[in-house]
Amino acid sequence: MRVLLIGGAGYIGSALSHRLLDRGHEAVVYDDLSTGFREAVPAGVVLVEGDTGNSALLATTIKQHGIDAAIHLAAHVRVEESVANPAKYYANNTVKALGVFETLARAGVRDVVFSSTAAVYGAPEGNPIAESAPLTPVNPYGGSKLASEFILKDLAAAHGLRATVLRYFNVAGADPKGRVGLATVGATHLLKIAVEAATGQRAKIDVFGTDYPTPDGSCIRDFIHVSDLAQAHRAALSYLRNGGNSVTLNCGYGRGYSVLETIEAVRRVSMRNFAVQYAPRRPGDIMTMVADTSRIRSTLDWTPQFDDLQTIAIHALAWEQKLFRDRGGPPQQAESA
Repeated sequence: MRVLLIGGAGYIGSALSHRLLDRGHEAVVYDDLSTGFREAVPAGVVLVEGDTGNSALLATTIKQHGIDAAIHLAAHVRVEESVANPAKYYANNTVKALGVFETLARAGVRDVVFSSTAAVYGAPEGNPIAESAPLTPVNPYGGSKLASEFILKDLAAAHGLRATVLRYFNVAGADPKGRVGLATVGATHLLKIAVEAATGQRAKIDVFGTDYPTPDGSCIRDFIHVSDLAQAHRAALSYLRNGGNSVTLNCGYGRGYSVLETIEAVRRVSMRNFAVQYAPRRPGDIMTMVADTSRIRSTLDWTPQFDDLQTIAIHALAWEQKLFRDRGGPPQQAESA
């Protein structure tokens, strides 16, 4: 199987490239490198540098490389930026996604996996959150992804596509072999910020809200290891290739860890007691987000291998140490967690 990874030079795409190669598949990465990295693309994988809005180049890539299936990962993902600049998010995450889906359909690529997000649920009333929960995004990032889900559903029905939509919860960790991980400068992921603090790149971590009605007063999130998420994509492709019907699936583990638990896990594995600063709640922060994973576990041939917060923290820390050594840069000022 030859798979086109649209946005494949980023955090999740690079982990997925390695997973596909490890399983004997061929991959072609299509990425504009605006947030991805050329060096994250594995040796032996073709990289086509192009914008998702360039339908002609995308169609040529599909034809030249004999693409059998596609995974669309390219998106803007910063929630606060989406609130400040919603047009940027709808233009990239929705309008360009429409062009991608149309190009795939015209080129005869029938099996499509789409990267979506738990942000489509907004602020849920209950947890764990099933795929049938109300879809009420509270920011343009979630709205732009939900709009793309609707577009893909309609195009799939009209053009005979089979599509799996994967709604990510909180992606974390790094490749266990140390090949790839989250390399984005200024990333806002909690685990990333914590391991940057543990390696001396941040002076502190800001924690917003310790008075929520949770066991320790901080927000709770369902973290999924990036390698398990990559495996979920591969399993989704196999499901479609074997004749599976279009489906939407949550990607998480079905249990949550609090912000303070996560910070303590990084402190333990790093053996560093970095500073934490407590602040009031931020408007719009969601208290608890935990996935109902019964559908993905019953639909796909998928068994998580790294469902453990300490393991996730160990892999994230090892990658950050490698990244910091390679870059050799000065410590950065702390950003909010």
